[in-house]
Amino acid sequence: MAIAIEPVPTSERIFTLDVIRGVALLGIFIMNIPFMSTSVFTGIDGAQAFPMWWDRTAELLREVLFSGKFNSMFSLLFGVGFTIQLGRLLERDGATGGVTTYARRLIALLAFGIVHACVFWTGDVLHVYAVLGLVLLLVRKASDRVIIALIVATILFPAVAGIYRLVTADTEALQQMEAMYAGWIASNNLAYGKGSFLEAAREHAREMIFLYRDPGSAYFMLAFYVQMATTLLLGFLVGRHRVMQNIDRYLPQVRTLQWWALGVGAACGALYAYGLLNFEPLKPTLLGVVASVAYVLCRVGLMTFYVTTLIRLIHNERWRPRLAPIATVGRMPLTNYLFQTLLGTFIFYGWGLGLWGKVGPATLLLLAVILYFAIQIPLSTWWLNRFRYGPMEYFWRVLTYGRKAMSPQSAIAPTPAAQ
Repeated sequence: MAIAIEPVPTSERIFTLDVIRGVALLGIFIMNIPFMSTSVFTGIDGAQAFPMWWDRTAELLREVLFSGKFNSMFSLLFGVGFTIQLGRLLERDGATGGVTTYARRLIALLAFGIVHACVFWTGDVLHVYAVLGLVLLLVRKASDRVIIALIVATILFPAVAGIYRLVTADTEALQQMEAMYAGWIASNNLAYGKGSFLEAAREHAREMIFLYRDPGSAYFMLAFYVQMATTLLLGFLVGRHRVMQNIDRYLPQVRTLQWWALGVGAACGALYAYGLLNFEPLKPTLLGVVASVAYVLCRVGLMTFYVTTLIRLIHNERWRPRLAPIATVGRMPLTNYLFQTLLGTFIFYGWGLGLWGKVGPATLLLLAVILYFAIQIPLSTWWLNRFRYGPMEYFWRVLTYGRKAMSPQSAIAPTPAAQ
């Protein structure tokens, strides 16, 4: 007989994962908000929409310190969570039932992502995690060697793909691509900057179809999937060996890894920054290939540095209570991720405050931080003082578990003030 899936008690949650997840959401917001305020195609030809030195500096720092690091951090946590959640389901429902339930969970996430991307904001990452999660279900029994080989392959992908693009570059095709993207910028400016909610939603649906059907854009989407797969597989290995559940044992290794990761991340970040200042994204060059490889290594290196730094802070008596409010954001990640889209699109889209294209990178960086600390942390704390789950997390449970999620033990119900 199947056992009802009950909520994970607060005392059994892994505080470290909640904090890292909360920090990842801040970094993701910092990276996403520019593409909620201007077209995702802006600057793809190397043009500068905001040429002031403070905006260019903020943009460069954002690209080197944030780009790819925090969605990778989130995919790392997704891989860790995969092992924890699937493990519980296998224990409770058996091999077939556990895998079926987890597949249903991923399909529900895929549905959230598709609706989010096609109606609210094209930059959705949920559907990418869901697709990669379904692939991970297929390779979950592979040995560590096979998983490591896959990780190495994903890291090498930018070099191989970059050299292929360099050898097969077609100047005329690149010019056509630039013209096509210029058309999308104009279309986005009209629909998102001046259009109604329905007009913006129509544009999002068109954009999503284009991103997956156009060969040039599909290549960039494939590269993004590979990028997310790298850290998802790393997270799977970390979860398989229960590192987070026994992190106290690994603190000496965490400290060593922290400084090695900083060294690799900083060196590769400097090389990537040089590449950013000296090549155009659409034009294949040898420097571009080197910069893309440096970006991958910088992304993994700095992401690892951030994670290990957070682990050490969490194990510091002075810092642990200071990080507790951030953990509340990490306890309801789906709700907060979607809420960031609501905040960003309301501020910048024509159906909201209409600030589309009017705010530069420096202000956007500051705005994301302010919204996170002034709105998301207080709201998350308030909600979790009253309910077990975030609203979207509960809806996700209902889609996954059906009536089991609606049992008295599992339903959204008032809980005592923060424990």
